[in-house]
Amino acid sequence: MNKSDSERFRTVIEGMGYKWTDDEGEADLLGVLACSVRQKAIDKVFSRIYKWNKWKNNRNIITFLSGCILKADEERFLKLFDIVFNISDLQHLPDMISHYGIVTPANRLEYRKEKISEFWNISPSYISSFEAFVPIQNGCDKFCTFCAVPYTRGREISRPSAEVMEEVKHLVDKGYKSVTLLGQNVNSYGLDKKGDEISFAGLLKDIGEFGMKTDRDFWVYFTSPHPRDMNAEVIDTIARYRCLANQIHLPLQSGDNELLKKMNRNHTVEQYREIINLARKRIPGVTIFTDIIVGFAGESEEQFENTRKIMEELKFNMAYIAQYSPRPGAVSSGWTDNVPAETKKQRLHNLTGVLKTYSAAYNKDLINNKIKVLATGKDRKPGYLSGITEGRIVIRFRSDDVSLIGSFVYIMITSAAEFAVEGELIHKAKTQPA
Repeated sequence: MNKSDSERFRTVIEGMGYKWTDDEGEADLLGVLACSVRQKAIDKVFSRIYKWNKWKNNRNIITFLSGCILKADEERFLKLFDIVFNISDLQHLPDMISHYGIVTPANRLEYRKEKISEFWNISPSYISSFEAFVPIQNGCDKFCTFCAVPYTRGREISRPSAEVMEEVKHLVDKGYKSVTLLGQNVNSYGLDKKGDEISFAGLLKDIGEFGMKTDRDFWVYFTSPHPRDMNAEVIDTIARYRCLANQIHLPLQSGDNELLKKMNRNHTVEQYREIINLARKRIPGVTIFTDIIVGFAGESEEQFENTRKIMEELKFNMAYIAQYSPRPGAVSSGWTDNVPAETKKQRLHNLTGVLKTYSAAYNKDLINNKIKVLATGKDRKPGYLSGITEGRIVIRFRSDDVSLIGSFVYIMITSAAEFAVEGELIHKAKTQPA
């Protein structure tokens, strides 16, 4: 979401006559798109703005801050940045810069609701020529007790499906190979429109039908769904259409029902297991990614053990494991953070070990298989390119032909590691006609 937002920011800023530079030391306009979901990210913002403000002693610089910002963080940043504003006010940034120091109205949810459609209507300056992010929904109504998103992004708002389809078709027609649908809760898409908009499964179906009619070759992903709104219709739709990629990222957060209740997740381990088993039954070769929090307020050793057990049972391909840290504004910020930091660290390492075991086992089963891969760039190893499989398994293969980047190729897998595989280039996929 942060990358997607930045592409619209770049359109507006470059439209003012600014040119992008990779060297912040020579920039006249410096900005941050922040994320208040984790304290570490906010700490990085403080570090950066202190450095930038020191530079002001020697040259003229304008600084701005936007993105997902909690009210408590925003109040502190107002004193440090020249301009602080909601992303929904991006179209007014040129005026703000011309009178810099003026900030936008307070974080009123209804104000954001009126403005987010204007933000979506800004044409993004896509960073990549073959991978793109398409926002379909903004905000969250789930109010998980550990999460700050409802307080930074506001309530759920669905982007009109006609606009989503227009952007997807535009990207595919331009030759994009990977499109990711974005939202805080993508599979609750349309629920805020009370029957006036199609469901998430309906949106996927429309994209799938378009994929069947076009002679372009592309993969469509989405992130992130919520187990509460994930259903068989979505899974069956993914299975039905070849352009809907066989990868699902479904956050679990905990493998203990009592802790899930405390997190206000509104799903059980049993319901989550049923969804994953259904996906594996109906979607050939599907890979499953997840998110997990260790050390949530009051997490006992037994509750952590339940999470470890479900990880061993479901054998995730990837899990983004985070140590819990309270966020101001979230419900749990008022609770005692009583799991020691060292315990959180040990639990993270424990689960990472489980993840490595089963991720490596899956990857080893790919050896001696011919697999379609999207080449995404140069690998760190000289003489190699890197890419991803349809299931988003990272791969590298021997080639110095950079013209392959952004294309589909076929690779024979020759070796595997915990989180990646390696192979030999067989041939480039047939070029799709315009």
